[in-house]
Amino acid sequence: MSGPGGPRGGDASGPAGRPDRGARGPGGRTAPLGDLGLAGHGRTPAGRSRELVAALAEIRDQPDGPARLVELERIAAQADAAGDDRSAVEARLALIETALLHGERWRLVEPARRCLAVLDRRPEIFTEAEGELLTRYQRYAIEALLGTPRVGLDQARTVGDLARRIGAEAEAVAELRCRIADHLGDEPTAREWYERWAAAEPGPVGGCPGCAPTRRAELLAGWGDQAAALDELRNVLDGAVDCTDQPERALTAALLPWLRQGEPERAGAAHVRAYRRHRGERGSFPHLATHLRFCVLGGHPGRALDILAEQLPRLDHPYDDLSAMEFAAAGALVCNLAVEAGLDGRTVRRPAYGQRPVTELDVATLGGVLLGVATELAGSFDARNGTGHQSGRIAAWLAERPVAVPVPLPADDPADGTERPDDDPEPADLEPAPLTLSMITDALDRRGDRYAVESGATVVGRWGDAVIQFRQLGERGEILHARSLATRRLPAARRAEAYAFCNAWNHDRLLPKAYVHDPDGELVLAGDVSTDLAHGVAPAQLAVLLNAAITTGVAYAEAVAALP
Repeated sequence: MSGPGGPRGGDASGPAGRPDRGARGPGGRTAPLGDLGLAGHGRTPAGRSRELVAALAEIRDQPDGPARLVELERIAAQADAAGDDRSAVEARLALIETALLHGERWRLVEPARRCLAVLDRRPEIFTEAEGELLTRYQRYAIEALLGTPRVGLDQARTVGDLARRIGAEAEAVAELRCRIADHLGDEPTAREWYERWAAAEPGPVGGCPGCAPTRRAELLAGWGDQAAALDELRNVLDGAVDCTDQPERALTAALLPWLRQGEPERAGAAHVRAYRRHRGERGSFPHLATHLRFCVLGGHPGRALDILAEQLPRLDHPYDDLSAMEFAAAGALVCNLAVEAGLDGRTVRRPAYGQRPVTELDVATLGGVLLGVATELAGSFDARNGTGHQSGRIAAWLAERPVAVPVPLPADDPADGTERPDDDPEPADLEPAPLTLSMITDALDRRGDRYAVESGATVVGRWGDAVIQFRQLGERGEILHARSLATRRLPAARRAEAYAFCNAWNHDRLLPKAYVHDPDGELVLAGDVSTDLAHGVAPAQLAVLLNAAITTGVAYAEAVAALP
């Protein structure tokens, strides 16, 4: 989602799985990554501090949060002082993982830099998989400057170091140079790198190949090339790519180009479908600005106000500073045009946050508040960048006006034509009932997922690198069983490695339970989750369970795909 010069950074879903923090060696003990095979049972590996190894093993079982971050930073500092490079690397990899899980990419810049410095100095203490993982983290660290002014612009210079590691003509290098130039307002340079990016072969550091066309389309739309943006999206919209963010991300990127190219019906249907998913996903916050702009420019200021009121609490916990700036700017535009449309009598509830009390704001006042947020953030970006480009983008958005005729919108809900917030379900959605096949398929339908019902009433679908099956077990079908199969297979000769991977996964994560299956000479890495619903399940609760099973199943399959 983006307006002029503002494509989103990276993939909403984050990195391909969480990095392995340990595997079980002989006797089931936990050994840090890289130490397998280097030390005997019960012995601290050479060059390692016994105290630091024990501290790392203990902190693996602590929940994510500020206390864990502080302890990891302490361990990393102590390891630096003790000359224990391996412990320092493990602590910082855990720091990076936590930052990514919490959507705070700006926090990974320094730990990634330090790990890469050790990689250059002592490559022998890293596994091949860790080296590849660090290269991806370097990309994320560079991308962080696009999302927040808290990262210095000098981070852009590290693109040269990334080019040294993966090649000057690599897809990721061209993309980053393109997007950084665009972020600074240097469109001619951005277009030059765009051509190289579009022509480059996809690589493992380039992010999700299914989302790359969408990122390019967002750039093109920001430059005013609406037809070219839609051409870039064609294969994604035709279902020719395999990505868990699609087609909703591509549909959102196409909203304003379709509107401006004279295809309002198609744009309206795309908005309704994509917003069903984006309204409740944390990682989809960056797409909300486009939904707001589309509604108000498409002649539906009332719907735009409804969405703004529904999503306003998320502005206090944004995905990053850029998405907060864009959401606030789009919200200010909505308020301005709503006042012009005679909706100035409406009020919007802004919830309490920190020291701020709950308030009821009229539309005009809310518009002023949001404009202040957007202007302040744009000014911070521009002060860091030494340009006025982001402030110019905000001004351009606020100058936009709706099309002449309201865009046709299909019914939001095929059942009754009404849309209900995910966080405010109807009473019927909260009433427990015995689990049935139709409840499972209805929940997947509401998510907009594609699936098939096979013999034995097994629901099967594919999400990214995972094939996930849902079925009922137990005498009364009261157990919801979700089984995830990684699409990547391993040769039978890698059995020991597959067992170690599953042991590490089961040690560090609750879901799914991982194991190895050997049906026909190839190793299938699978995982499952079983939930006893003997007392019934409410539709709203089932939706949460299915979402958790899909999210964790995809993360597991992506981790398998990332194995060397």
